[in-house]
Amino acid sequence: MLDVFLATLSPMLVLLLCIIVGFVLNKKKLCPENTTTVLSKLETTVLCPALNISTFSRYCTVASLSEQYKLVLYSLLAVVLAIGLSYALSPLFEKKGYTRNVYKYAIAFSNHGFMGNAIVPAILGGEMLYSYMLFALPLNIFTYTWGLSILIPKGNERQNPLKKLVNPILMSVLIGAALGLSGLVLPDFISTALQNLGSCMGPIAMILTGFVIGSYSLKSLLTNKKVYIATALRLFVIPAFFIVLLKLLGADNTVLTMCLFGFATPLGLNTVVFPAAYGGDTAPGAAMAMVSHTLCVITIPIMYMLLTAFIL
Repeated sequence: MLDVFLATLSPMLVLLLCIIVGFVLNKKKLCPENTTTVLSKLETTVLCPALNISTFSRYCTVASLSEQYKLVLYSLLAVVLAIGLSYALSPLFEKKGYTRNVYKYAIAFSNHGFMGNAIVPAILGGEMLYSYMLFALPLNIFTYTWGLSILIPKGNERQNPLKKLVNPILMSVLIGAALGLSGLVLPDFISTALQNLGSCMGPIAMILTGFVIGSYSLKSLLTNKKVYIATALRLFVIPAFFIVLLKLLGADNTVLTMCLFGFATPLGLNTVVFPAAYGGDTAPGAAMAMVSHTLCVITIPIMYMLLTAFIL
């Protein structure tokens, strides 16, 4: 068990170091104020799509889909239940108002994209990233539809949530899948470029996280008791609940492992970005991002250790 914990801890410490780098860059004013916007655009329009195309073009085949389609079905069940839990639990944090939606989003979704895509290949190996991306597909769809719709205050909806599915991240999944299923092989220089860009996704995402957190006073972020309860739900209770549930429903070890990394990763930055864009309170989201990203360095190795010891 200790070997599993230490093996998982090492890549988590690497990501924590990247978060610290972003935090210091902000606090020391070593980068311009628009760095958050620039890095976000770089992640969502270049690095993450490159990783998606590279991974799906290599591993997405008719055989792999027929073998692993249950990843998508189990994930769909889990995300629907997660949304149900968010409606049931969010009133415990905020009775009404926009902040309640922030907690609702935090309960339903983790940073399964940027964080999950970074730690799965680091811990499990690059060949497992395709399985994780299949599991994360329903999570991404609901994030870009229901998730973003609740983070946009009423009266500010400028776009049908379904249209948000037409975005670089999900489109790159379709492109990569089409390439893989068709058997087309990209030229070596394109394939190498995509792999190199994709390998930058994790470190840049964590630097971005640290930079956003660095915009706030640490003292103010650490004094909200509700944040610690939400973080415990995010990192421990909810993923444990889904792992046990899926195990009882007959899910195999791959599904259970992907479920861990899909739901036990920390809270992402949408609960900061969208409130900021529409004049909402960004403090709860920033506090949950900071606390959960810091604690996940220990909680994810612990959860993975317990999963391998008692469930798998």
